[in-house]
Amino acid sequence: MSDQEQYLAEVAQRPWPARLPAYLKLSGPGWLQGAMTLGGGSAITSLTIGAVYGYELLWVQPAAMIIGCIMLFALSHQTLSTGIKPFAAMRDHVHPGLAWAWAIAALASSIIWGFSHYPLSAGMLEEIINVSTGYEAGDTGRDSFLFILAILVWAVCAFTAWNYGAGGRPVRIFETAIKLLSGMIIVAFAWVVIAASSNGQIDWGAVLSGYIPNKLPDDAAGVTTVMAALGTAVGINMTFVYGYTLLDRGWGKAQRELSRYDIVIGLVLPYLLVTGLISIAAAGAFYGSEMSIQGKLSPSQAGAMFVGTGMGEVTGRLVFAFGILGMAVGSLVMHMLCCGAAAGAMFDWPAHSTKYRLALLLPTPAVLGVFLWSSMGAYVILPTSAICGILLPIAYIGWLVLNNKRSYLGDDCPTGSRALLYNTAMIVCIVMVLASVVYSTSVAMGWI
Repeated sequence: MSDQEQYLAEVAQRPWPARLPAYLKLSGPGWLQGAMTLGGGSAITSLTIGAVYGYELLWVQPAAMIIGCIMLFALSHQTLSTGIKPFAAMRDHVHPGLAWAWAIAALASSIIWGFSHYPLSAGMLEEIINVSTGYEAGDTGRDSFLFILAILVWAVCAFTAWNYGAGGRPVRIFETAIKLLSGMIIVAFAWVVIAASSNGQIDWGAVLSGYIPNKLPDDAAGVTTVMAALGTAVGINMTFVYGYTLLDRGWGKAQRELSRYDIVIGLVLPYLLVTGLISIAAAGAFYGSEMSIQGKLSPSQAGAMFVGTGMGEVTGRLVFAFGILGMAVGSLVMHMLCCGAAAGAMFDWPAHSTKYRLALLLPTPAVLGVFLWSSMGAYVILPTSAICGILLPIAYIGWLVLNNKRSYLGDDCPTGSRALLYNTAMIVCIVMVLASVVYSTSVAMGWI
């Protein structure tokens, strides 16, 4: 038994609050999941929920995260119990077609997301430069300026992902950086909400009631927003890469409880805080106002509108832009890591080999998204997120099957009341996702 395993065995005997400091120190993969989900999709979805629907849909993103969290618990239990890579487990113990569909969907979504995330990152950098220095690119040279900024963002992300692939110390450095980045994002949006509250723009009673589910939207735009929340809380690419980050850390059976705390600390709490803060700020500032957004609100527009509601340039534009930029950059790095994991799994390339590392760069053409930004804008994020939500059952159904495969899990296969609890929770999650897919399709087709 290693020193860490002995330490974890001792920590597991403590009351759960006393375990938190130890697990926080050792956590890592959960924070990477948090960085991946706190991207442009979550930002735009949160802005739309607050600005268009006020406080009444605040419950949607926590519900989506609970679903994703339960399924990630199942994946971590399976991966850490067996040490088998997730793609191989799905291929050998469920069906090769399902495994390939899962990997292709994860790879494709990670590339597609870049076409909105690079323009989003470049736009936020432009906003920061404009507020800080007063510099503003002219209309004729703006696309070139944004392209240069997007290349700069790509270089930072590529360098980080490439060195993360080396394992060991770079992994720990990157995970520590992600923790600091997540903290910065939370502080940035908390600052925005505090400023809005001090201006009397937040109805805290309505905020509390908004976290109680009591209404579903019946229009196509509203349904797309709900599906986007499902697709961005735990996206199809997140379901793929998570198991590989666990194995990259060298975790095994001894880290199974740690992995559950890691998901809650690194993914669930930052996600709930950041998305809730953005939605609350947007609801307080924009909902019911004369500002016409029609469900299409980009972060740069939101920043300018925050200023218009009296928050000031620093809070409304600069702090807000730093928060969005941090979300987008963290997500872009994780998209690269997902591409490496997916391509490596499909073509049996050794982890961190040259081919694997080149696969990290597959999202590179997405920097050209800056030239499509004027026509696409941030608005492509909602439908893309919704499509990702539709793809989620691919992973979820596979994990449910694996959870009951004794040939795969052996003695770690849940039995008795434990199996009933696991399976019931997973089935409820799958039913909810499938129901949302059926409901959204029915609304889109005009059936209801």
